[in-house]
Amino acid sequence: MRPIPKCFTLLLLLLTVLSHNSRSQTNDLYSYQELSHLYYQKQKDSLKKEWTCPARYKDKTVQKKYKEIWDERTSFFLDAIEDDDYVHDKELYDYLGGIANEIAKANKSYMPVQPMLFIDRSPSVNAYAIGNNVVAINLGLLVFARSREEIALTLAHEMSHNILEHAENSMRKRAEWLTSDEYKQSLEDVLDSRYERLTRLKKIFENYSFDRSKHQRYRESDADSMAIILLKNAHLAFDPAFFLRLDSADMVYHEPLKQPIKNYFSPYSVTIDDAWLKKRSKGLSTKSYNFQESVALQDSMKTHPDCIVRYNNTKAAATTGQQLTPVPERIREKAGKMMIWNMYCNMHLAPCLYRILLEKDRGSNDPWYDFMLHNIMLELFHADKELHRFAAIGVTQKEYISKNYYELQTMLEQIPREELEKSCKQFQNAAFWSNMSASEKDLKSLLNVLTIDAGTTGGAGVKAAKEFTSNNKSSLYCEFANDIEKK
Repeated sequence: MRPIPKCFTLLLLLLTVLSHNSRSQTNDLYSYQELSHLYYQKQKDSLKKEWTCPARYKDKTVQKKYKEIWDERTSFFLDAIEDDDYVHDKELYDYLGGIANEIAKANKSYMPVQPMLFIDRSPSVNAYAIGNNVVAINLGLLVFARSREEIALTLAHEMSHNILEHAENSMRKRAEWLTSDEYKQSLEDVLDSRYERLTRLKKIFENYSFDRSKHQRYRESDADSMAIILLKNAHLAFDPAFFLRLDSADMVYHEPLKQPIKNYFSPYSVTIDDAWLKKRSKGLSTKSYNFQESVALQDSMKTHPDCIVRYNNTKAAATTGQQLTPVPERIREKAGKMMIWNMYCNMHLAPCLYRILLEKDRGSNDPWYDFMLHNIMLELFHADKELHRFAAIGVTQKEYISKNYYELQTMLEQIPREELEKSCKQFQNAAFWSNMSASEKDLKSLLNVLTIDAGTTGGAGVKAAKEFTSNNKSSLYCEFANDIEKK
């Protein structure tokens, strides 16, 4: 037997690696056991015991109200854990935790105890401090951030809220207001009045809300200033330009697509009729609209100062001559996938699909996005059969989206049921399935039972869901199957 040439051996090795990568990238997200209701099950009990309301007031009425508000926050947080608002993916957690630890170690006088970090699955570009040394950062912010330093600034800002006890101070202020003579007298005046009771009552709460938002803005500025101190102590660069970038954080659905909508479906042999992209109804709601128009939103109740104000207030403290460290593409991509899956589970199908198309515009050939496109179309068909198609789409006003998004949303609304069923069958026979994992193929079968198989009942769907979870105990897709079992 002739020896195999070295060049041929190297070629085989390269093909094996490429094949492995194409398959593994669809099978590397978190496990079902890393969802918060399972991962933090033990910590929930200890958190509830540790978060005991301190005795702040001698007045029993004020202390009682303060405890009510304190316990409301505890219950809200524990409920969020139980509802799987958080996920403990090790790779993302290690990355974010490494940044948080670096800040905390350099600021032990401010943070003697390591902060407790949570990863929120929300697509919103945000992070928040819960108090009691707990900080949460959204997947949306992790996808939005360009550098490690931007994430460090975000975490330092939220840590500062905890250091300055802003959450606790806010609860105290609320307890004092709700038990004050002024508040009680205002309510009595409303009850004694014969006319405009609702208007008077609204005014009471509007005055309180305005005062609260005004003080919140001061607290945000204080947290920005404190964050700069924390970053400098940790020798981490501070770039105030991040505040300017935050102005565009909610513009992702304004971003135009590079191709017409139908071009994204043609690789799957799915035909999109141009007529489905336009509203069929007539009336004022379908008048010509300029998608370049900007909408002026009321700003009076905002709790953060304007981004330009935050930039101007902090630009003098900017770090010079230090190169920023980009967020690893692997981290950004994984966070994006986790976020898309969560949006799908929450039945936000239109924004979920639009983000997938944006990833394709960025040049991604990852078959996982094809898999998710398939899931969205089958779930849309399922929602249509259950008579809640519009709710699953998550219809958004024109003013907040691009022309392409509006066309996509309209197409999801107007594609006829028989054409939707036909497209689902096309997706089920698409070539990308050869690159999918066993759990993803099992989810395909489950969706097939729920949608395409003729003559199936709800009982068949529940049975298929139980079979899926039995065969894929650690798969993140169990979240979807479990929801079917509960129905």
